[in-house]
Formats: sequence, structure tokens, C-alpha cells
Amino acid sequence: MKKIFVTRPIPDSGIQYLKKQKDFEVIVRKKDTVISRRELLKSVKGMDAILSILTDKIDAEVLDAAGDQLKIVANYAVGFNNLDVKAAKKRNIILTNTPAPELSDAVADHAIGLMLALAHRIVEADQFTRHGKYKGWGPTLLMGTDLHKKTIGIIGMGRIGQAVAKRAAGFDIKVLYSSPRRASKKIEQACNAKKISLDTLLKKSDFVTIHVPLLPSTKYLIKAKQLKMMKKTAFIINTARGPIIKESALLHALRDGQIAGAGLDVFECEPLTHCDPRDHTYFRKMNNVIMTPHTASASMEARGSMSLIAAKNIAAVLKGKKPINPIFIN
Repeated sequence: MKKIFVTRPIPDSGIQYLKKQKDFEVIVRKKDTVISRRELLKSVKGMDAILSILTDKIDAEVLDAAGDQLKIVANYAVGFNNLDVKAAKKRNIILTNTPAPELSDAVADHAIGLMLALAHRIVEADQFTRHGKYKGWGPTLLMGTDLHKKTIGIIGMGRIGQAVAKRAAGFDIKVLYSSPRRASKKIEQACNAKKISLDTLLKKSDFVTIHVPLLPSTKYLIKAKQLKMMKKTAFIINTARGPIIKESALLHALRDGQIAGAGLDVFECEPLTHCDPRDHTYFRKMNNVIMTPHTASASMEARGSMSLIAAKNIAAVLKGKKPINPIFIN
């Protein structure tokens, strides 16, 4: 009997898929909270597979606690900065992720939604109306800007970046992108997209949206120097990982009017929306900042598909087959 530990409840599609497999015992932690380190180390003992969440730090200690029979850690996320890849390689443990097409679409929708909300001051206008401040129409009341005919800069032209580009094309937006790899000619032509340097992208874009994984090379990719390159009328969107932007630098850029606003679905010291314990307001009192609690992929379609992909990766490996979405190949 192969044992599988799921560190937190996930959509049922993947769980049911695993339970239908022969000789699989599926153990799903009941609490819908981030698992403590102590509980994680205790719970993985004797498991053949771990289905982890992006908030679970899976390192050498966890892998050793599980035991030599552990074959796979299936990460319920596209990013895998919570996994120790070197430690897994050393122990011949397979790591997988969940790059579901539905996830790319959900995150792209969310990124565009943040752009629209910032540009048209939708959240600010909602609060204004809810608090009884609306006394009648006015020519300059809560004026914002449009997406139409603007320039969007996409940092990272992978699946999600391309999905954003496709949506941007519908707004008749000029698309610039910075990426290690060039997008296909088909994508470039369909989205009127042009590959340029990061510095040039920052200088020319009205909206900058981040879609790269968190790696040593991308941590603090955007800091004070880069923010100073942006237009004062520009907005920055982050639905990738918080530490890609240096939080303190962004805070100063917003306070000093170096940029127009920010849409943040992720944070450097998540789940805190600030890193400095001395300042509990940070972005919260800024009308030009919209924050969401890491929910860019939180659609039923995306999260359900991710669940099933993680389950299929586990089933394949435990049956001696190749995983569908390996992070690396041993």
C-alpha cells in the first residue's frame, strides 16, 4: 500500500482521483491552515508521496524525515521556491508542479483586473460610495486613466505572460516584454509584442506586470533603481512572488510619487503585507495600492485542475511511470 500525505485540504478532484487508484492510501490533513514545521516533520514519516502547498518548506530535513521510500513531492503550485531542488536530486526524489492552462488564464485575468481597477480607481470609488461620500456626479470626480492605447510591459513571457499579452491585445495595447527566451513569432504577431531589455521596458511602459518565478536571479529584480526608471504615471502589478520586488523600495516609490500605483497579490514577507513590524500601515492606507491575498489563481477551474495535475503526477510516479510535470529529471 502506497501512502500519500496531503498537507492541506485541496479541491476534491485530485483527492478522488488518488482514492480511485489501487493500493493507494490517501491521508489528507484536516486543518485548512498552514501546517507547522513540527507537524509536517511528524506527518511525512513513512510516506511514499507528499502533496505539498506553496507555503510548505520542503527541504532536506523534511525529505529525510519522510524516509528512503519517498518517491515524489508534488507541489500544488507553478512556482517551486519552497522546494529544495538540490536536496531532492541528491536523494533521487522527483519534484513536480502544476502549470495548468486554467491557472495561466486565471492569473492573467487577475493581472488585467488589477490594471483596470487601478486605472479606473474602482476600489477607491467603491469605498467612496460605501462611506456615503457620493453626493452627485462631478466632471473631475475620481478621474483615472484608460488601458486603451497604452503600453504594457510584461516581465516574463512564459505561459502566464503570454496569456496576459493575449488579453492586452483586446484593449489595443502595445505589448513590450522582457524574457530570457523569445516568444514564438505567432505570439508576437498575434499580440503585437516586442522583446526588449528590462530597462527599456520599465522606461516605456504604462503598466508593468511581473510573471517570472522566484529564483536567486529574480529576487529583488525590481528595486529602487528599477522603480526610478518607470514613468510617474505608471503602475506596477505583481501576481508572481513577493520578493521579486524589494518592498521597502516600492513603498518609498509610492510615497514619493515616483510611480502612480501598485496592484499586489503577493508580498515579500507573506502572509504579512509588510516586513517592518514597526509599521503596521504600510500599503494599507494608500489609495493607489490594491492588495489581494495571493488569490490570483483562485478560480474553481484553475484550482481544480491543479489538484488533478498534482494527483496524476503522484499516481504516475508511484506506478513506476514518468511524471507529467517534472521540475527536473534525475
